[in-house]
Amino acid sequence: MRLNELSPAPGSTKSRKRIGRGTGSGRGKTSGRGHKGAGARSGSQVYLNYEGGQMPLQRRLPRLKGMARGPHTVAHPKNYAPVNVGELSELSGDEIGVEELKGAGVVRKKEELVKILGDGEIGRAVTVRAHAFSKSAREKIEAAGGSVEVLER
Repeated sequence: MRLNELSPAPGSTKSRKRIGRGTGSGRGKTSGRGHKGAGARSGSQVYLNYEGGQMPLQRRLPRLKGMARGPHTVAHPKNYAPVNVGELSELSGDEIGVEELKGAGVVRKKEELVKILGDGEIGRAVTVRAHAFSKSAREKIEAAGGSVEVLER
């Protein structure tokens, strides 16, 4: 058996509609478009939300403030500047605070809140002052003999 010898099973294919081929075809005269109206004209389209002239649903519903498009807005988001424990080990000094991180260029000066994350290792005892700490960062700093101080926001 070869590809050119294959034929479809009987009844599996359907002949296409031949529109506009005389009244005897069943699809002649108006060719399935009905009489007059927008649908009978060439170039007619019905857009997705069209409800036959009735006021569409998206215009009947009230426009909710802040929920019209996109995610819900948060009144006061807490955006933290992330600092890894590995970056703390590169800094000199036994006490590391937000000002020291900004001075060293680890944190940009305009960022207010700092969170210490646990990526990397720290080999010496330091006192770290920041606004938030991850669980792994707290464990690594304390395991090295250092201490953690949480600042007020």
